[in-house]
Amino acid sequence: MKKYFPGIVFGLLALLVTGCGYFEQSDDRKVIVRVNDSYLYEEDIAALINEDTSPEDSSIIVSSYITRWATQQLLIDRAELNLPEAQQNDFNGLVDNYRNELYTNAYTEAVVSRDLDTSLNKSEVEEYYEQNKENFILNEDLVKLRYINLAKNSNNLDELETKFRRFNEKDQQELIDMALQFKNYSLNDSVWVKTKSVYNKIGPLSADDRSSLLKKSNFMELQDSLNVYLVYVNDVLSRNEQAPLEYASATIREILLNKRKQALIKELEKDITKDAIKNNEFEIYN
Repeated sequence: MKKYFPGIVFGLLALLVTGCGYFEQSDDRKVIVRVNDSYLYEEDIAALINEDTSPEDSSIIVSSYITRWATQQLLIDRAELNLPEAQQNDFNGLVDNYRNELYTNAYTEAVVSRDLDTSLNKSEVEEYYEQNKENFILNEDLVKLRYINLAKNSNNLDELETKFRRFNEKDQQELIDMALQFKNYSLNDSVWVKTKSVYNKIGPLSADDRSSLLKKSNFMELQDSLNVYLVYVNDVLSRNEQAPLEYASATIREILLNKRKQALIKELEKDITKDAIKNNEFEIYN
């Protein structure tokens, strides 16, 4: 904390809390502000300021924080005085439930993360896919394609287009070697992608081009004012068709791992209850 920090804090106190009376300390921590029975300590505001914060900014930050804190405490005190007791009890119950959820979830997550086996073999994924195919129907179009985005004034456009369309092994390597002159590109046409992402990548492509985009083994050349886009659609799957395994596998992995996770949580809950009964920590009275 900078050497000017105490001066800032106590200067603010003279302005903000004059007339509040003597600060009654409940422990060894240094009290900065009191609102009825609530206290704000120096350590609570120390983290607001670092060594790079100017004196002026420090003053503004601390003043603003103290004002917000005090206002909130005053509102809470007024609420406790004026809200019906039944409503306050409901709120306290919600707070207790939320606290309990935070603790139990944090603990179970820590234990499960330690014990969860995240390895899944191919046969597990395939088996789940075969048994649940009806759950893997596409709700949007998918394509496998490659594309290149380059400047409109490129002097080797014809050569690039030939290599791009023919796309044999030699062409692929030569295109990779020439990639520095491309503004953007993707030559991996073996992966299914959503058409939405294609529209985002290829500017001139619009909804009017959907029929061309969804045509298998189709080449397109598109232009805008500055760029040329070479696009080759390798394969297509339309919405409402069966999602392929390679596309669904990521989702299936999440499902299977979540099933394992839930099973571990149930096992943990069962074991912890069993141990508590055994150790006389848990009793049910008739």
